[in-house]
Amino acid sequence: MDTKYQSLLSCLKKVVCRPGFWLILALIVFITLPHYEETLEHPAFLIHLSANLGLERHAFERIAYLAPIVWAGFLFGFRGAFITSLVTLACMLPRVIFISPYPRDALLETSAVFIIGNVLAVSFSALRKEREQRTQLEIAHQKLRESEQRYRILFETAHDAILVQDMDGKILTANEAAARLTGYDVETLVHMNVTDLLSEEGLKIAKEVRQKLLRGETIDGSYDQQSIRKDGTKALIRLSSSLIRENGEPVAFLHIARDVTEERQMQENLRFYLRQATRAQEEERKRISLELHDETVQDLVVLSRQLDALASSGEGLSEDNRRRLEELRQQTNNIMQGVRRLSQDLRPAALDRLGLRAALEWLASNVTEYSGITTRVNILGSERRLPEEVELVLFRITQEALRNVWRHSQATNAEITVEFNESKTKITVSDNGKGFDLPKTIGDLARDGKLGLVGMEERARLIGGTLTVQSQPGKGSSITVELPA
Repeated sequence: MDTKYQSLLSCLKKVVCRPGFWLILALIVFITLPHYEETLEHPAFLIHLSANLGLERHAFERIAYLAPIVWAGFLFGFRGAFITSLVTLACMLPRVIFISPYPRDALLETSAVFIIGNVLAVSFSALRKEREQRTQLEIAHQKLRESEQRYRILFETAHDAILVQDMDGKILTANEAAARLTGYDVETLVHMNVTDLLSEEGLKIAKEVRQKLLRGETIDGSYDQQSIRKDGTKALIRLSSSLIRENGEPVAFLHIARDVTEERQMQENLRFYLRQATRAQEEERKRISLELHDETVQDLVVLSRQLDALASSGEGLSEDNRRRLEELRQQTNNIMQGVRRLSQDLRPAALDRLGLRAALEWLASNVTEYSGITTRVNILGSERRLPEEVELVLFRITQEALRNVWRHSQATNAEITVEFNESKTKITVSDNGKGFDLPKTIGDLARDGKLGLVGMEERARLIGGTLTVQSQPGKGSSITVELPA
């Protein structure tokens, strides 16, 4: 109740504070005074004026009451007009009942004023609302035109090509970027069909995308498409497509395209240079490995045998010199073992002769022997040989992953899982070490000094594969490289 009372007081305060309220009140008082001039006998000039004009039935004053009613309706709406009409009715009824010599006519006139006043108030209120609505509509239309103009400018000046086609493929609209991409001007484009811009392979891709969109499926991100320019050259574009609906029914397709021909060419060139650099690096490793094995190791073998023969002859040698020669022979053997291990690391012979599986088994055995980390190799699926370059990259990635396990993980067990199936080949290196917190992307690892993982990802890209890393503190790590078959 307190809230309603406060709300009512607040509403009354707003009404009273408006100048129109006092004008209506003054108007009612001004009309009421001559309405009761004979009874009040004041003011005298109004009595003489009414008599001279022949206004003896006071119908004019009753009609004048329409003015405050209509004015209240204009200012305060129908509710204000109705309240004002009640007030004017209260002002007129005493004369109708007690004073008027023509009570029936006076009552009819009073009722007519009450009814006509409210009807006029409702009409004016409706007109006012209509005018306000028309004004709002004009404002909305103006804003819509301004918004449409802004979007039209954005559409026409967008860096990416934008095309809208109907369900039959006819191009409905296009921007200047689309004209630059295709080589056709905008006027020509809007009279063409999108099939005129696509190669045979592009038409197949477009058909698949269309079917997915019509089935209600979403196209995640963008996809590659082949386009044919006006001069007949092919362009590789990155395309985003969406379905436009009206009242739930598909009516058009929206395409946003970007020419990535030069970008992809640069990427292909970069991959080519990286492959060449990698191939040259591996060839150099192979050469050094062979030199170490065929020359350095053989020289060390000869030196070790000479030292052994010298120590065994014993002619003219003291016991201390003989012991010293034995130590030198042992050091030579240790150096020889280290050189052999280095030669194997540079280019394991098993990889060239027996393939990836044998090389990984040798690598696991080597890691187990020198690091103490128990390392196993699991083969899933039907094993097959891969291209030499691919096997080499997979071996290097696995080698780097195990090197990270050895250096950083504090693990006791590691596992290499190689999975062969019809659609892909996958290698996973996992450990039970301490793990680490993963950044958002592998590229962010470079800032943390984990360049080995970045290098592994770059190697995976060279053979068209992907590298994923999973790790949590205290729960170990796993690195997976996956490439299509």
